[in-house]
Amino acid sequence: MRRTASRHTETERLRRMTPAARTLAKLKADGYRCAVVERWNPHARIRQDLFGCIDILAIRDGETLAVQTTSASHVSHRVRKLTDAEAFADIRRAGWRVEVHGWRKAKNGRWQCRTVDVSRERP
Repeated sequence: MRRTASRHTETERLRRMTPAARTLAKLKADGYRCAVVERWNPHARIRQDLFGCIDILAIRDGETLAVQTTSASHVSHRVRKLTDAEAFADIRRAGWRVEVHGWRKAKNGRWQCRTVDVSRERP
């Protein structure tokens, strides 16, 4: 039996995308090669980030970008999670750029990404 229509429309698919999926699409459109480095641990029943703070790792032209993704309302929590991580100082010394991507739907119906660069030293 042949299917004539996809199960979900494109609009439904975009609506269901996670913040990580939105960030992956954004980074790939910007020319990055990306990998999701957050994993589900079925024994502990939790998600585990790379070094306890990174969801996505992206590379492009000699640059490494580490990203923590979330909804826009949780950006400050994720910035704190990154800066409090034991490995954060090592990540910075390695020269990686580190960002938090917070996603929200604007009034016009389009998704917007708030990007916070936490690579630099904070006062």
